[in-house]
Amino acid sequence: MRQSWSRRNSRLAWVLLIVAGLFEVGFTTCLRYADGFKNLAWSGGFLICAYLSFTLLERAARTIPLGTSYAVWVGIGAVGTVLVGVLTGEETISVVRILLLLGLVACIVGLKLAH
Repeated sequence: MRQSWSRRNSRLAWVLLIVAGLFEVGFTTCLRYADGFKNLAWSGGFLICAYLSFTLLERAARTIPLGTSYAVWVGIGAVGTVLVGVLTGEETISVVRILLLLGLVACIVGLKLAH
């Protein structure tokens, strides 16, 4: 059975929102290494990732309510940025941080399910 346009459109919007969140992780990571925008490669990565992240967020928010879109986008960015920091050894991880990040992920999933 064929899915309705609105259902496919909604799925696409969620995919775009997730990718926008991943590009947010990209631009925050690039920002960390841009050295006050003196490092051109990292600064360029920041600009590209920021442009793609905001563009995809805007596209997703045409279908998903803006408040939900923004909360999910920020949540993906926050969790992803912490994970990058932990993987690069620039941030520490603890049981409390893991539990709080899992709570944030649960909230993101909850927003998706409540949509």
